[in-house]
Amino acid sequence: MSDIQFLPVTQNPLVIRTDYRDQNVWDAICNLIRAPVREGPDEFYANMHFLEGAEFRDLSEPDLLARVPDNYPHSFLCVVDQVATSHPEFPVLVMDLYHQRGRTFRAVPTQMQAIENNLSIANMDYFEFADNVDEDGIFRDFA
Repeated sequence: MSDIQFLPVTQNPLVIRTDYRDQNVWDAICNLIRAPVREGPDEFYANMHFLEGAEFRDLSEPDLLARVPDNYPHSFLCVVDQVATSHPEFPVLVMDLYHQRGRTFRAVPTQMQAIENNLSIANMDYFEFADNVDEDGIFRDFA
């Protein structure tokens, strides 16, 4: 395990690309995550760092968890895997790194702003999103 490549420590939480079958789909997902969310006169953005590289191709959830360094400053990471790229709604995998390490749920890219903003400032907890997924395991918004 000494030759493992750890995830970089970044200012913003990571969105890691593990599926490389379609560049256009990756670009579309990134654009949806980057798009401003408007609430009244205000605009909010997901503050995310997008990471792609051959060393992350097809990594499993346990593989990704093993690559999180001890000094990783964020409580979660997001993964654009084969499920995300092959589903019509592009549901990104959101992985808890602290409270229930390895617990996951999926979220549509348009909800990444709410998830990132609230988790990054500890305004909400991971379980508040994970416990509010639809029957198919995807978080689309609070009911």
